[in-house]
Amino acid sequence: MRKLLLLFPALLICICCMSACKKGDPGPAGVNGTDGAQGPKGDPGSQGPGGPQGATGNTGATGPTGAQGPAGSNGADGANGANGADGTMSVKSYLLINKSVTLTGFTNFAIPAITQDIVDKGVVLAYFRTTGSTGAYYALPYSEAGRTITLSDFGVGYVNIKANFSQTGLDFKIVVIPGGSVTTLQTAHPGINFKNYNEVATVLHIN
Repeated sequence: MRKLLLLFPALLICICCMSACKKGDPGPAGVNGTDGAQGPKGDPGSQGPGGPQGATGNTGATGPTGAQGPAGSNGADGANGANGADGTMSVKSYLLINKSVTLTGFTNFAIPAITQDIVDKGVVLAYFRTTGSTGAYYALPYSEAGRTITLSDFGVGYVNIKANFSQTGLDFKIVVIPGGSVTTLQTAHPGINFKNYNEVATVLHIN
């Protein structure tokens, strides 16, 4: 008991001392110091090895063909080419105006274009109409109501017209076609009607 009484005053002194030594309130924060200088940049490191190349991908499938576009409009027609040379330019024709035929014999007309070559290989056509008429020419031989008129024959430089009647006031058209021109004409115009003067005149360019 005596020891406890002696310890109590000593304990009380320690408590008092601890109270007196209690820490005071903290002071205000100090000003931040300046940043230090940046240190030197270090040497770059060596480059690392490249990674392995990836495998090539598969080729993609070809897509379907697209639908055909609409047809374009037709272009303008080109200019007409120049006319070729006429293969029948050697054809000659003669107009004999206001001539007569007689019942007896024949009537002879001079036609200079009839050469020996025409006689051998060419063609001579004869047509007639009434003088002053604007109608069509009729091909020889011609027959109507028992009256006949024909191209009797021809030779170098002439034709002979024969009739079974006598009449004046007749116009004759004599067309002389060389052999080569006949071939050209038949090739270019197959089936041409030589009895139709208008058709022959159109093809041969006879005025």
